[in-house]
Amino acid sequence: MDAVAGGAGHDHTRLSPRERADRGRAARARAPRSSHGDFDPPTDRTDPIAIIERQSADRVADLVPIRYSRMSESPFRFYRGAAAVMAEDLAKTPVTGLYAQLCGDAHMLNFRLLASPERHLLFDINDFDETLPGPWEWDVKRLAASMVTAARENGFTEAERARIVGATVRSYRERMRAFAGMGNLDVWYAKADADQLNAMMAGRLPGRGRKLVDRTLSKARTRTNLQAFETMTEVVDGERRIAASPPLVIRVDDLLPGVERDRLVRTIRELISSYAESLQTDRQYLLRQFAVADMARKVVGVGSVGTRCWIVLMLGRDGEDPLFLQAKEAGESVLAPHAGANRYASEGQRVVAGQRLMQAASDIFLGWDRVHAPDGVERDFYVRQLRDWKGIVDPTEMVPRGMALFGELCGATLARAHARSGDRIAIAAYLGKGDVFDRALVRFAESYADQNERDHRALLDAVRDGRLTAASE
Repeated sequence: MDAVAGGAGHDHTRLSPRERADRGRAARARAPRSSHGDFDPPTDRTDPIAIIERQSADRVADLVPIRYSRMSESPFRFYRGAAAVMAEDLAKTPVTGLYAQLCGDAHMLNFRLLASPERHLLFDINDFDETLPGPWEWDVKRLAASMVTAARENGFTEAERARIVGATVRSYRERMRAFAGMGNLDVWYAKADADQLNAMMAGRLPGRGRKLVDRTLSKARTRTNLQAFETMTEVVDGERRIAASPPLVIRVDDLLPGVERDRLVRTIRELISSYAESLQTDRQYLLRQFAVADMARKVVGVGSVGTRCWIVLMLGRDGEDPLFLQAKEAGESVLAPHAGANRYASEGQRVVAGQRLMQAASDIFLGWDRVHAPDGVERDFYVRQLRDWKGIVDPTEMVPRGMALFGELCGATLARAHARSGDRIAIAAYLGKGDVFDRALVRFAESYADQNERDHRALLDAVRDGRLTAASE
């Protein structure tokens, strides 16, 4: 039976810490901690390919084959694009009834380095397309299964994978317990910056791992608007333009014929102008000091391929003062059929509100709007900077110890994100001091990685049989 819809949590602010802890322990009767290790798909499980096809129906038709191509590459690539498949599976698993704001797609590559408005390098969750209130354990399970899927591709043994998942979930449990004992403001101000990452890694990684961390930190600081300006634009007839790289980047001028192109250009310009109303007043003032110079359609991610995504080059005081914005279509969360509908006026607002709630610090240009598209359909978008000190570790370069440490960092980060909205005291009490939940998720992650591999094979069969068309990029 699907999970009962609920908000980001009951009104636990009116309960005493003891009452909140009692509520958490009582949830063990509803969903014993060991029961989370069970994954036994029903005989009438929905065809995963049908779920993926339903998602594709609302996407840009000529980009959908690229999505299938990317998801075909490996079980881990398939996993990244199959959040909707897992959401349906998770809805059939035991539910604690304790809710928090969820990422909705908390796989390991959605944890990365980001810039704070104060120009500090932070480690945080990055992608919130599927964010929605729901059972906190769904995010933890998606993270745990992603670790196993990536570890299998690296050839790690079952024992190594168990240690990686155990470290990830233990970190979540211990950090949630720590947050349960903290005041509300201390939880809100908690973050993980680059200095803390270096301190955590010192002495715990071999030389190769340390070099990977140092390289990632250094590279993140170079991924700025200026770097994007240098690598993604060119000068044409004395004017700066986005450099085309079809089919992944196509300038709007080259995408449609005259009248249709002009309508699309007006729509994107109106979006950038009107979305400013969703920003803080000071950031509105800053944004309006930039003018639109060019725009293009861009293919992004794995699961997001086919959604409408525009990159917009803006220029400030002169032709060498750039701001790159990304306007990405926001559709219904994959969690909505199982956790409850979006309570905001638009899906773009849902994404932005969830991101602001879960992140320690969000992009200063993060906002949303709804536009009347040239095809006559109203579409929701959220907008953010294209690049702002973003950095990610390549899991294929990780050794088992390094992936376990990365898992610890992801688990602690997810706990902090959940603690901001959910009842951290109840969740911590549910988890307890022991490793019952940790061991359960080791079992779950292995079982779900098996299912993911079967689903990946089903995708390959669908492509081979002509049901789906995969196109090289």
